[in-house]
Amino acid sequence: MKLMNSMIAQVSEVPAVTDVSAELAQNLLTTNNVWMMLCTALVFIMHLGFAGVETGFGQAKNTVNILFKNTITPLLGLLTYALVGFFLMYPGFETPGWFAFDADGWSMFWFSSADADSTVGYANGGYTYWTDFLFQAMFAATAATIVSGAIAERVKISAYLVFTLIFVGLVYPLIGSWKWGGGALNEMGFYDFAGSTLVHSVGGWGALAGVILVGPRIGKYIDGKAISKPGASIPLAVIGTFLLWFGWFGFNGGSVLSADPALVSSVLVITCLGATAGGLGGFFAAYFAFKRLDLGMLLNGILAGLVGITAGADVFTPASALLIGFIAGILVVLSAVFLDKMKLDDVVGAVSVHLTCGIWGTLAVGIFSTNPDHSFVTQLIGVAACGAMAFISAFAIFYILKVTVGIRVSEEHEKSGLDSHEHGIRGYTIIFDE
Repeated sequence: MKLMNSMIAQVSEVPAVTDVSAELAQNLLTTNNVWMMLCTALVFIMHLGFAGVETGFGQAKNTVNILFKNTITPLLGLLTYALVGFFLMYPGFETPGWFAFDADGWSMFWFSSADADSTVGYANGGYTYWTDFLFQAMFAATAATIVSGAIAERVKISAYLVFTLIFVGLVYPLIGSWKWGGGALNEMGFYDFAGSTLVHSVGGWGALAGVILVGPRIGKYIDGKAISKPGASIPLAVIGTFLLWFGWFGFNGGSVLSADPALVSSVLVITCLGATAGGLGGFFAAYFAFKRLDLGMLLNGILAGLVGITAGADVFTPASALLIGFIAGILVVLSAVFLDKMKLDDVVGAVSVHLTCGIWGTLAVGIFSTNPDHSFVTQLIGVAACGAMAFISAFAIFYILKVTVGIRVSEEHEKSGLDSHEHGIRGYTIIFDE
């Protein structure tokens, strides 16, 4: 009788054990999903950081114009990514290659397959399909914003908007599919944890193409010397920089793709160490080059460190993070000086921060990674492939726009400021009562 009672008790406990396991799985899914949604919000707030940096470093007469572009960019980025970008970036390569299209999923994402309603099982059970879309869409919009600051104060808004639609809708997701979508670079062993190349240098290559074809601002280079054009609000640039650093907690932390406590904590420490070392590298390099305490280079040094650390934030050690960030801070100053010598006018230093340091950070994975499978040669191939595709595509888009509708405002509008001519209001207006 005792044996029978024991067997009955064991059988009766099975559903309870099953219920506990299911509840634990659901709690884990919820925790991961909440963390990913929080990271999505942090990446979203980076657009406010970009707006602050670009407006702060830009001239007061173009404040509204810069803010308009920074406001409409995430709108267009999210929409185009929803329409075509998401399924271009994650096409489901049957055989890893350079181009693939998922016939079953190729549609507007809201009309896609039953996976859209999936919760448990999607992304290894880490989070939902919808969360993944929104997180990835924020990355896509960020790539376009990088271009905005470099060509500020002289580009036509209409041309910029057309460029953004094509670049974010087609070019960025196609390049991203080569690694994050399981394509050829992923099969090759190329590594880019959170996008030093796939996001930052892709945007940086687009910015470089724009800077070349749009040309420098009027009066920027006289007798071979770069003429300073004071920014509208340095305090706003500082606020924008710290907002970007704040958003990077989601940018890199979310790229863990779960709420794994050990890995998330490590990634965030490495990210912050890279930022601090980058700021110091920019500070020392600028002091050596210009013999002054250059706040602009200190701020760009912080951003350079963040961009540089992003490719391998999960495979770098604290010591290597400090070195990588410091070198990135030095590189951003050297890059800015070089661009001025080449008379390439980048208003906010976007090319130096995102392209130069994006390349450096990606190559650094092949040097400092704790994973022995990561190869410098493979990283170099990945950088070259992504760079060629991004630059050629961006150059072609801007060139076609230049010879058709034009990409630069008139000399009159540029001199007097874009706010009054294109928007009818000014960013800074003081009204005295009579």
